[in-house]
Amino acid sequence: MADQSYYSPSFKKPCDVLRMRRRRARSDAVNRSAAAASRGPEGADIRPFSPGPLLNTHTRAGGGVKRRNPFANIDNTYNSPKKRNCTENTPESKLLFRALCEGESLGERSANRGNLHTKSEEPVSFSEDQSLFEEDVFEAEKATPILKSPGAPDLRSETHPEVCGEYPADWSLKTRVLVTSPQSFSWAEHLKAQEEAQGLSLHCRAEYSPLPQNIQDPRSCAELRCGFQQCLQYWQHPSLPWLSLFPRIGANRSFSGKSTPWAQDAALQQSLMSEWSVSLTSLYSLLKARLCPYFYLCSYQFTVLFRAAGLSGAKGITALLSPTTRGLREAMKAEGIEFSLPLLEEKRKSKENSSNVNDHSPLTEGDEQSSTLTSEYSDKEEEQEEEEDDDECFSWLKEMGVQDKIKKPDAISIKLRKEHNEVRLDHRPESVVLVEGSNSFTLINFLINCRSLVAAAGPQAGLPPTLLAPTAFRGATLHTLKARSVNVKTQVRTGYQDVCSLEVTGPIMPHALHTLTQLLRPAQKGGFSMALYTHEASAVLNVPVSKLSESDGQSTVMEELSRCGLQQNTVQQLTEASTLGKSALRHLDMRDYSYSWRS
Repeated sequence: MADQSYYSPSFKKPCDVLRMRRRRARSDAVNRSAAAASRGPEGADIRPFSPGPLLNTHTRAGGGVKRRNPFANIDNTYNSPKKRNCTENTPESKLLFRALCEGESLGERSANRGNLHTKSEEPVSFSEDQSLFEEDVFEAEKATPILKSPGAPDLRSETHPEVCGEYPADWSLKTRVLVTSPQSFSWAEHLKAQEEAQGLSLHCRAEYSPLPQNIQDPRSCAELRCGFQQCLQYWQHPSLPWLSLFPRIGANRSFSGKSTPWAQDAALQQSLMSEWSVSLTSLYSLLKARLCPYFYLCSYQFTVLFRAAGLSGAKGITALLSPTTRGLREAMKAEGIEFSLPLLEEKRKSKENSSNVNDHSPLTEGDEQSSTLTSEYSDKEEEQEEEEDDDECFSWLKEMGVQDKIKKPDAISIKLRKEHNEVRLDHRPESVVLVEGSNSFTLINFLINCRSLVAAAGPQAGLPPTLLAPTAFRGATLHTLKARSVNVKTQVRTGYQDVCSLEVTGPIMPHALHTLTQLLRPAQKGGFSMALYTHEASAVLNVPVSKLSESDGQSTVMEELSRCGLQQNTVQQLTEASTLGKSALRHLDMRDYSYSWRS
């Protein structure tokens, strides 16, 4: 040191301190071994309580007694049963460490366990103990499901994920679709003028160009970019550029503050309704001729889905209307429209099946016909059951002798109670109405002449419902879904990872969703995740309908729908019977060209 005044003779370097501690540790170990030899094997390392001092305590080299650790307890000391079991060098722990290091799966080792035999009389070697340990782990593995992260290796070589090449058709309307993938979506942005024009032309002519089997560079694939532009197109009536006409249910806030010149002009409202009636009639004519597969009618109170014969496994034209009210159902009955409540009928059938579990007698034709009764007849049965319950209650009061002291309900209260079962269905998924066959034409006339179809007051007053269709119809305007791609970085365990996303917004119909997945399949190398945002009022439109008869084959239906303007694989998916019930798809995931989904 340059300045000797600040030098301390007792100062030691770090290496000298470590050397002194090593010498002290060696001397303590020698003294402890000598003390243990003098005590004998009986009293070695005996503690009354694990954190406390040893019995038969002997002094150290310095003459001090080992002090008890005040922060120790029975579980965090070495001599506790838990730590002894965890730290023992047992054959099982050796085997587990060896399996983790070598990456050997338990299924492969369990295949060879039949060749190893153990006997209780003979000492067990490590290999034999290995087979015993495998058997215990293999049984526990079968009994308990293992949850692992997507990036973790699977130790069970015999289990494979279920391969599903297609997902069920979803008839609900989507307001937003968010697609994420490790592959870039640069092919979906900055379309050239020629590609955009070709996509519009293919959509209007209902033509589809086949995609290459293997797309090496999606950005340079003209068929892929034109197909993406084509799948974003849809037809709508009416069309008001300054108003967003979808969704209509609960959208009063989006209409407030906007210019609505028809609100106070009766002549303008009449003109809008007449044009809307022409468009609706044109759509139904196309649907009947199977030139349009389906279309939606979105009013401020309910949504109607019209489907051509053969779609969703139906044998004729079907119409689903949801949500409904008691007044609307009564008005439809007054117009002679026969309908059913499929969710209520399914619930009643399930109750009947559960009550007749022990009854093994075959069903007769009368029983089969009674299971397909309309909602009106089933409501009458419920009323009769309630009347019987009332008679039983009054007879019980008569037996008790207090019938004169209890005031009986009058006719008005009884009527209100009977109507309660119908009113409580209003605006609920169970209120969905199914109209089939020729009654759909009567429903069209009812909707054209229904005064409550258009709001009489509020921001949507005087505005006709929105018509959405995948093909052109009279008075329709061609619209394009909005799409944009964003590249972001997400945090993972090892750092940050690039994630590419594609967002599509607007009224996304079933055919557009399926066509989009067909494009993403080769473009993203068979790996992407899709979050689906459903218009909740249309989620119940996935209820099952009456199936096709055995005489109507699938090939016949596909041939009749060949001119509906959709791809053949999309039509094939839409012809399958609906299996989602009153739920809708919320998440769609593709890994290694196989689908998995959540609803």
